[in-house]
Amino acid sequence: MSNPIKLFIILIFLSHLPDLRSQSSNEVKSKGQFSGNLILNYQKYIRDDKIGANTRVYKENTASTDAWLFMQYRINDYNFIVRYDGFNNSPLLDPLDAYTDHGIGFWQISKQLEKLNISVGSFYDQFGSGILFRAYEQRQIGIDYSIQGIRINYQINDNWRIKGFSGNQKGNMSSGTRFEYSPQVLSGLNIEGEINLPKLKLNENKSIDLGNLSIGASTINRNLDRQTMEELVSIINTYDREDQFYPKYNVYGFNYYLNYNLGNFAINLESNYKTKEAIINANNNLELKSGKVHLASISWGKSKIKLGEKLPLVSVGLNIQGRYVDHFPLRTSPRENLLDGLISYLPSMTKQNTYRLMARYNAPAQDLGEEGVQGELDLKIGNKTRITFNASFVQSLEHNGDFDSILNKNVKTKLFQEYNGEITRSFSNGDKVKLGLQTIYYNQARYEQEPEYDLVYTLTPFMEWLHKIGKGKSLRIEAQYLKTDRDQGSFANLMIEYYFNKNFSFSLGDMVNIEPHRYERMTIANSVLHYPTVFMSYNNGGSFYTLSFLKQQQGVNCSGGICREEPAFSGVRFTISSNF
Repeated sequence: MSNPIKLFIILIFLSHLPDLRSQSSNEVKSKGQFSGNLILNYQKYIRDDKIGANTRVYKENTASTDAWLFMQYRINDYNFIVRYDGFNNSPLLDPLDAYTDHGIGFWQISKQLEKLNISVGSFYDQFGSGILFRAYEQRQIGIDYSIQGIRINYQINDNWRIKGFSGNQKGNMSSGTRFEYSPQVLSGLNIEGEINLPKLKLNENKSIDLGNLSIGASTINRNLDRQTMEELVSIINTYDREDQFYPKYNVYGFNYYLNYNLGNFAINLESNYKTKEAIINANNNLELKSGKVHLASISWGKSKIKLGEKLPLVSVGLNIQGRYVDHFPLRTSPRENLLDGLISYLPSMTKQNTYRLMARYNAPAQDLGEEGVQGELDLKIGNKTRITFNASFVQSLEHNGDFDSILNKNVKTKLFQEYNGEITRSFSNGDKVKLGLQTIYYNQARYEQEPEYDLVYTLTPFMEWLHKIGKGKSLRIEAQYLKTDRDQGSFANLMIEYYFNKNFSFSLGDMVNIEPHRYERMTIANSVLHYPTVFMSYNNGGSFYTLSFLKQQQGVNCSGGICREEPAFSGVRFTISSNF
């Protein structure tokens, strides 16, 4: 039995001692509450050489299982959490390999003492939007960045609170294990609160509401261990004299943010800075650089606008956000890359699409440098019609040291552009129809680090029809057609989903590579390829089950705006999600 479990059991017993004493005097102070959930994913591999589902995983293994059992017990202002993680031939750590291990993936003991909350063990948290610091997990792509250490939260008053932590990060994918923590020490402090703005009195009968304001500020420190520092020094000593520098043990990060709301109008601002540290530049060399990220968004909305006596009421929503990133890789170690050791959270500055083909191309944040803007306009006309238009644009910075900047000084490189428009119409019989069009510009060579790849231009019309049959039954059909002459070529996707009742559904679909295009490095067949899906789901009480057979193309998989490239998949998937 591992130490966290032993500690978990002992402390639960100790927390009951006051109750046992009170029970002897016929005074029961409180009753404990136990809850939890189980998530289990099982995959059965079926090799398919045509689509590239023939990696080492398919050659050496027949199946994989991932499981997370979360348990929580509350009593007398104590909170005990333990999570068992199990991985059998799992591809989550490395999609091209199999990982097997099990143990305690998360444990926490916390106590509420009036205004002070103390937590020891593992925890997830973030400062502001998470750009400076975010400890979180995304199980779909194998991320678990929990911090193990101590955290305190203090509620100063009704409007202000402060929190601080110190610990080590979990989740380094290159370490070969899901249960160790990095040797680098992370510490942070955050304060935030709301300021009650007084009303501006014009006269005895009239005043103006000045709105609501919330602000916050944070600081973090990452301290390198001695072994990592020695490795950095040995690398830097191989450089030419003019490129050598003294690496630093400590990097400090700071941010401030504010949110202002006035009626239907809101503005959000955030600035993040970090001191100089050794980072890996675009030429894969270490250099000493500071960094910054600025983020701003403005939103406005108004409902039930009357345009005329015979015209339907109109509701309008508008949101615009922009972000500037300049040399802001912030990790547990400068030697980490891709998704390893991330301290900061830089999601994609683009629309999070859900349809299969529309989510084909994403724009992962470029932490060495990018600037982007995204805007969305939402119109609701009456109660039956909705029109949404979204646009996003991302480009490199002028002096980010990449290949394009070297050849064309001070010329910014266009990385990504998307236009997405859709109209949804509801009908009196309960049916709903959605029609839309998406177009994308995608710098595939940059995002996927393959110089052979060309720029990708796509045009994707899409539709969805939901038909209610009655008594909980409904039929949903969705279709997309992605037109491009680059990457793997054009695709068509059709899916039909039927709900027998609120608990059981069945869907059948196929994505077809109808106009194939191939680069020399691609190993998939140069022919029309099918990626079918058969999916069933069943919901019973607190448990949700899914069973599917599917083929999935190689490409970038994104979850929560964080992306990684994964190989093709072919096989059967079974999942359970159960709450108790």
